[in-house]
Parts: sequence; structure tokens; C-alpha cells
Amino acid sequence: MADPVRRPTVTSTGGARPHTEIHGPADGPTVLLVHGWTCNRTFWYPVLRQLVASGHRVVVYDQRGHGNSPATPGSCSVEALADDLCAVLAATLADDQRAVLCGHSMGAMTVVAAAERPELRERAAAALLCSTGTDRLAGESTVLPGRPGRWRTRGHRAFLRTRLPYGPPTPLSRRIIHHITLGPAATPGQREAVARMVLACPRRPRAEWGAVLAGLDVAELVPLLDLPVAVLQGTADRLTPAVHAHRIHGRLSRPAGLTELPGIGHMTPIEATAAVAETLTKLTREHL
Repeated sequence: MADPVRRPTVTSTGGARPHTEIHGPADGPTVLLVHGWTCNRTFWYPVLRQLVASGHRVVVYDQRGHGNSPATPGSCSVEALADDLCAVLAATLADDQRAVLCGHSMGAMTVVAAAERPELRERAAAALLCSTGTDRLAGESTVLPGRPGRWRTRGHRAFLRTRLPYGPPTPLSRRIIHHITLGPAATPGQREAVARMVLACPRRPRAEWGAVLAGLDVAELVPLLDLPVAVLQGTADRLTPAVHAHRIHGRLSRPAGLTELPGIGHMTPIEATAAVAETLTKLTREHL
């Protein structure tokens, strides 16, 4: 019989209460998965299922304002990302436990944002950063057409910050989301799952977190991640192109490898589930 899902109570700064789930055997090596902007914990379920099937204990949570975590207007910041991650670590790990962390996009930025926190240094054994950047996000995105420059940077910042509704799932909205988030070979099921998730994200927290991302710069914290860190990147990623992955990997103090996935877009855990799960299994085997 499968282990039931546990839902510990987690309290963080600004009144945030990140909805948190623990899956898998209580005595398995722990992996903590952190989702990105406009997603939620269910984004990780394909990876989670593979990890639980191989005996891992997996923790997932909704970033504030996403999924089942209430929004906390006015409290979205880089510091809040780190606060919530540390709160989840404290609530889900015993004093003698450590975890392998995995963040995707804004979730990976969350891991970097907490690099100096004692809670992370004490509880994190290794990390995997998927499809992410730590600075120059608006300037280097290729979501919008044209050459890099002021117009494209302003357009991407406007896209991040807008409070306009993305609209209900329609053929047009699905095509746009596919273009922005997924590689050309994404399956119909993957396209549908991502479209529904992105369109379900409430527009106010989406815009508030988008404003954080538009000006985010945590590059100076990358060398302070004093643990083995692997980087996974799709070559067809428009939101955070491969230049980000190479820059991050070059700044790491303890790099554990950079893997590029041909033809994969921004949503690596959905498009390349097996590669993500295999990398995490390797990290747990070597560092837990």
C-alpha cells in the first residue's frame, strides 16, 4: 500500500503559509522540489512519481500566491523566496536529516537566493538547478522576436509584470504558451498540462512575482552555494536560454556538471522527466 501524503503546517514571513506535501517512504533519501513562476507543486508530479517509485522521500510546496498557498500581497521578494524555502526545510527535515534540492526556473533562483542562509547550509547536501538564470532575465530572453536590445528588454519586462488576464484555455493561448515554455517536440498532453497550469495562476501574484523577476540579480550568490550543484538546460529554452546555464555553471564553487538537453524547452521536468529524475537519483546516491 502506498504511503499516504503528509501535509505539515509551514509558516513563513509576511504571514505566508506555503502549502507543503511529503510523498514516499519516511526513511528514504529526501529530495525537495521547488517550482517556478506561474506553476505549482503539481508541476513536479511526473518527476515525483519516478523518485517515489525508487524509494525517495519527496517534498514539494507551492510558492506563495501559487497553487494552494495564499497570496501575501506586498511581500513578494527575493528574500521571501529564501524565507519560504528555509521554512519548508525546517518543517520537513529532522535535525539530523539533509536533502538534495532541485529548483526549476524561479524555484532554482529560490535555491540561489538562500545560498547564505544557515538553514540551507545545514540542511542541503547537493542541488540541481533546472532551466534558470540569476540575472539579465529580461535582456537575454528570446520569447519576443528581434535582436537583443532595449525594445525587446522592455517588452519582456512588460510581459512579466502585466496584471492582464492571460485568458481562458483557447487554441491561441495554448499556442502562445507552447511557444514560450516548451520545445517543438512537446506532446499534446504536455502542452495541455502546462497551458492549464499557467492560465490557472492568479494574475495579481503572477504580476507581483513577475516584477521581482524583471529586476532580479542574485548572481553574486551563486559562488556562495557551498555544495555540489548540477545544472540542467534545454537547448530550445526561450525564457532562460543556455547562456544563463553556462554563466551559472562557470560561477559555481563546487560544480557537479552541466547537461544540455537537445530540443527541450523551458519546462525540463515535464519535457525531460527521466533526465531530471536520474540526475537527482545520482545526487542522492553520491551525497546523502
